[in-house]
Amino acid sequence: MKRLWTKDFSLITAGTIVSAIGGEAISLPVSLLVFDETGSTFLSALLFIAGFVPDILLSVLIAPLIDRAKKKPIVVSIDILMAILFLIAGFTVARREFSFSVYMVMMLVLGLLSLIYRLAFSAWYPDLITPGLEQKGYAVSSTIYPTVMIVMAPVAAFLYQTVPIDRIFVFMGIMLLLSAGFKIYISGDMPKANGTLTLTSYLHELKSGFVFVKDEKGLRNIYTYLGVSNGVSMGNWLMYQAYFQTTAALGVTLFGFLRSAETLGRAIGGVLQYRIEVPPKKRYGFTKFVYTVYESIDMSMLFLPYPLMLVGRFVCGILGVSSATIREAAVQSYLPREMRARVNALTETYFSLSIILFQFLAGWLGEMLSYRTVVVILGSLVLVTIFSLIFVPTQDNKTVYEAVRVPEETVVSE
Repeated sequence: MKRLWTKDFSLITAGTIVSAIGGEAISLPVSLLVFDETGSTFLSALLFIAGFVPDILLSVLIAPLIDRAKKKPIVVSIDILMAILFLIAGFTVARREFSFSVYMVMMLVLGLLSLIYRLAFSAWYPDLITPGLEQKGYAVSSTIYPTVMIVMAPVAAFLYQTVPIDRIFVFMGIMLLLSAGFKIYISGDMPKANGTLTLTSYLHELKSGFVFVKDEKGLRNIYTYLGVSNGVSMGNWLMYQAYFQTTAALGVTLFGFLRSAETLGRAIGGVLQYRIEVPPKKRYGFTKFVYTVYESIDMSMLFLPYPLMLVGRFVCGILGVSSATIREAAVQSYLPREMRARVNALTETYFSLSIILFQFLAGWLGEMLSYRTVVVILGSLVLVTIFSLIFVPTQDNKTVYEAVRVPEETVVSE
């Protein structure tokens, strides 16, 4: 009988939970601190964007190097490096006045380290899941962050009000060291690529990532749609926020509950995906249904009474994590292990650019049209994209969604 909760999977899950708790404990306090100290929404946004800069500029360039290397040493080393950075910050920030430039540099460095970590982790993680149990494995990972967020969001706000920021930095450093401690004992790793890396081989491998995506029509369709969908979703949230802030009967507090409803839905959706198996042959049909319903709810949100808005976001949370879990289980099973980091890097870069583009587009349209109209326009664009890229090229997409991973990828022990 196949077993998901092997030693390696249990350790990687424990390490992820610990680092997620630390991440939630630090992200909100830093954001609140910067705004309190500067009083500027622009500088707060600039600090947020700084974390995306390495994804856009370096993701694709770093990926071939990660594909060639063993993933465990990279993941553990980055955990330790970030822990040291937070500990240094914790022991120095209390001894000097607030400096926005220091926090900018810190965010850029953390952004770079996080990028390397994510690429290595996402390429390594599939091999720690028992073949055939990918949906359950990704359901666990997709449940961790919304669950931790529900618990830690009020805790983080309380910590900011009661605990000096330097102590929160130290707490984050300790949590990352603990996370690294769990991962050190994982025995499985991917084998290192053969051959010496030269400039010629590096350029060849860099090019091969683009060629692979170009030749894989199903992957290209799925990721192109996701870029549009993710970008529109972020743009819609901008419109939701503006609508709530300019509607007397609503306000910021009710907007916060709206986000909480979706987060709760994501947590429950992850549990459902763990409990209810969707057979590979039904993944494609299920995904088409979920995408259509999700986008239909998304574009009608601002026309609903508030109680139905809460229900809508809750349902979207369940649907969103369900489609993401099934997609990741299928795509990571479909991708050759030696291409995972390169393909994931290309998609991360594309998604980051798409989010920025649609944020600007939504903001620009919001200056000229009603917020409701903007949401309908953006939602209509996504529905057209679903039809043209997900429904029409059926065979190309089914090949990806029905992929299963067989135990031919034996991991090596350290």
